[in-house]
Amino acid sequence: MFNCCVRSQKTNGMFQKTSFTTLIIGVFVVYVLHTCWVMYGIVYTKPCDESSGVHCVAPYLAKKPRLQLSIYTSLKAAGDGNPNLILNIEDFDIHSKFERKVNVSLPKKTRNNGTLYTYVFVHQAGVSPWHDNKEVHLVSQLTAYMVPKPQEVNLIGGEDPTQSESHRKTPNVPDRPVAHWRSRLTLNIMADDFSFDGDSLPGDVHRYMKILQYGKKVQYLPILFVDLLSNRVKDLMVINGSTMELPLTVSYDTISLGKLRFWIHMQDAVYSLQQFGFTEKDADEIKGIFVDTNLYFLALTFVVAAFHLLFDFLAFKNDISFWKKKKSMVGMSSKAVLWRCFSTIVIFLYLMDEQTSMLILIPAGVGSIIEVWKVKKAFKIQMHWHGLKPTFKFGKSDESERRTEAYDTQAMKYLSYLLYPLCIGGAGYSLVYVKYKSWYSWLINSLVNGVYAFGFLFMLPQLFVNYKFKSVAHLPWKAFMYKAFNTFIDDVFAFIITMPTSHRLACFRDDVVFLVYLYQKWLYPVDKSRVNEYGESYDEKPKGKPHKD
Repeated sequence: MFNCCVRSQKTNGMFQKTSFTTLIIGVFVVYVLHTCWVMYGIVYTKPCDESSGVHCVAPYLAKKPRLQLSIYTSLKAAGDGNPNLILNIEDFDIHSKFERKVNVSLPKKTRNNGTLYTYVFVHQAGVSPWHDNKEVHLVSQLTAYMVPKPQEVNLIGGEDPTQSESHRKTPNVPDRPVAHWRSRLTLNIMADDFSFDGDSLPGDVHRYMKILQYGKKVQYLPILFVDLLSNRVKDLMVINGSTMELPLTVSYDTISLGKLRFWIHMQDAVYSLQQFGFTEKDADEIKGIFVDTNLYFLALTFVVAAFHLLFDFLAFKNDISFWKKKKSMVGMSSKAVLWRCFSTIVIFLYLMDEQTSMLILIPAGVGSIIEVWKVKKAFKIQMHWHGLKPTFKFGKSDESERRTEAYDTQAMKYLSYLLYPLCIGGAGYSLVYVKYKSWYSWLINSLVNGVYAFGFLFMLPQLFVNYKFKSVAHLPWKAFMYKAFNTFIDDVFAFIITMPTSHRLACFRDDVVFLVYLYQKWLYPVDKSRVNEYGESYDEKPKGKPHKD
């Protein structure tokens, strides 16, 4: 009866542990499948079959009318704002893409930190767009507001000597948002000969539609779209009071219905993020994901990113579980733990200094907190409060832990012969040849460059400790495996995407160290019949009180 109770308790414990992971994986699979179904519904639209008697909305462009493109600027987003014509294409062929550069005169109000809008009309050739009942138009903003990027200088040489005298005399950069000029205007027209079902028009496209009815026949005018995702921060130009005119590049191309619907959803998503407080730079990083990436590769990136997130969560879960129950540091390199904490905090400060998107900054901050907690566990730090004054107490190490520390110190001694000259040389090079905004930026960038370039070296002391102990039983292997999967994903994308050779080598250097870990795991197999460093045996039955019959 006792054995049955023990077996029941063991089975229940394993089931509870497995069920949580299974639940997370199940939710992940459902999420991925649901997202794929939603994306398929966006990209694919069922055409209307007129022979089935369904009420269809046909394209006006099927008649091949003569069209004209007119672009105006105005101080007002609606109504009469004294529009100024900047581009007029009388014989506008919607199937021919083009790129034109025009100089736009700036009104005084715009030069004084004001706003300027553009009216884009597609209308009948030879008819004024303001009096055409078959015109389609969109209004877009040609200005944006953001804090100007501070001037970067060489910290030893002072101001950048390559800049012109007029630029060096520019007053200090303001710390408030000012008007910037959007130097690009990207236009699209949906040119597919596609008939919509009048009873189930897609809501995203419907708001861009203008429908005309001739008796029982219904047609929709050309669907005009202004691509705001192509408005990047790198194309913005600061507007000041002395700027009388600025260049504007007008680009035009056709767009398919599937891409148009996808672009509308992504554009709405970016706009929603900006309404929640995301800056222009935050939005620009998200735009770059869609604009700089092929749609098919973007879909692949989504699937891979989803698995990356799953492996991150599982690695986080197993790492926390491992350190939560860890009582001894036998066989563990405490200096490697301390280094991971330091490097994570440096990367977090670097992301803050670069004003990185909150989507990246928040996880980095949480990771820094976790690493600080691991340092507390590794060094057995206890904090006691006496009023408002905290005191710290370090736990004592036993003989095995002191032996581990001796091996760890020996490994760090050998490593310092290589690490210190590299770090000092890299910091000196950046001080002389690289421009930074301030001394703080130089310090953070030098530290983060050292972390990225030489951080993998701090994985080596743990290999040395494993070699001395002839054991790897003390390592969190599940967390290692999930992290290795993520590293492998990063490596594959480093070769798919065009990247410098140095970056590719940087991606693979961690894999080399992990392969050495795997070799050590094979070289020092765990004997499951013996008691490990924690006083536990794999064959030991769980202790518990037998249930009375």
